[in-house]
Amino acid sequence: MRIAGQRGESDLATVYIAELEDGELIEFVESVQPPVPQSEKWVLIVSTLKGCPVNCPICDAGTSYSGKLSFGEILGQIDHMVRNRYSDGRVPVSKFKIQFARMGDPAFNPAVLDVLQELPLVYDAPGLLPSISTIAPRGCDDFWENLTDIKNRLYTDGRFQMQFSIHTSAENSRRDLVPCTTWSFAEMSGWGEGFFSCGDRKISLNFAAVKGYPVDPAVIADLFSPEYFMVKLTPVNPTISSRSSGLLGVIDPDYPETAEELVNGFRNAGFDTILSIGETRENRIGSNCGMYVGRLSSIREGKVPQRHVVR
Repeated sequence: MRIAGQRGESDLATVYIAELEDGELIEFVESVQPPVPQSEKWVLIVSTLKGCPVNCPICDAGTSYSGKLSFGEILGQIDHMVRNRYSDGRVPVSKFKIQFARMGDPAFNPAVLDVLQELPLVYDAPGLLPSISTIAPRGCDDFWENLTDIKNRLYTDGRFQMQFSIHTSAENSRRDLVPCTTWSFAEMSGWGEGFFSCGDRKISLNFAAVKGYPVDPAVIADLFSPEYFMVKLTPVNPTISSRSSGLLGVIDPDYPETAEELVNGFRNAGFDTILSIGETRENRIGSNCGMYVGRLSSIREGKVPQRHVVR
């Protein structure tokens, strides 16, 4: 794996673009959350696929797809970022979060499970907190079963974070935002209740709420128990795909009060609810799904001026 470019601000986020042996490009990110210092919270966001076969209209990672990353290619992303800061592999960070959420849905790649089993052996990291974010694609039964086993063996007592990205409370309309055959909400709920153990973090239901697609707390409360699930509300990232699709977010990151009705609705329905709005500087950096891989790929094909190369 060769680092083909990077862009960022050290006090916020850095996007790395890597070229694999087969010439494909992937990207991964490290970030902090001001004003929390890096010694207290450090987040790594890694890719699991070469692009993504789903092609969600709010994400740039799906503009192409050419297969799954190997165990070594996934771990290599993590190792590059860790060794840059901690050459001996000891990560003395209170909350060291590794999100399998950059390019591709992790449920499509069994190698993610191998990486999860290896992490505690490779790094001395008391604050290690792996995080799986998924649309819950159908046909990945072995992944879900093995993930439950790994979490119960290696990541008990709240040291694992699970998230379903569902975006709307209307299951039929969800197919527009997630053009893939997925579990129903009832199936997600049933699996989640079986996955959850005493002491675990609640499973997140993520809504990047889009105008024109309903988000009804009452509907969600009928299907998901606040005992096992929480709600995370986020803006729609300003990706190339979301702009070209004409999708507008309900939540304006510059005006958090635009989320007030949704936040209050979910809290009144009994859910722990987080409004997650990152620094708007991240949009300038480009630490959103697939943005810089797309630009470099276009440069290779001669579609955009060379001045857009990430350095």
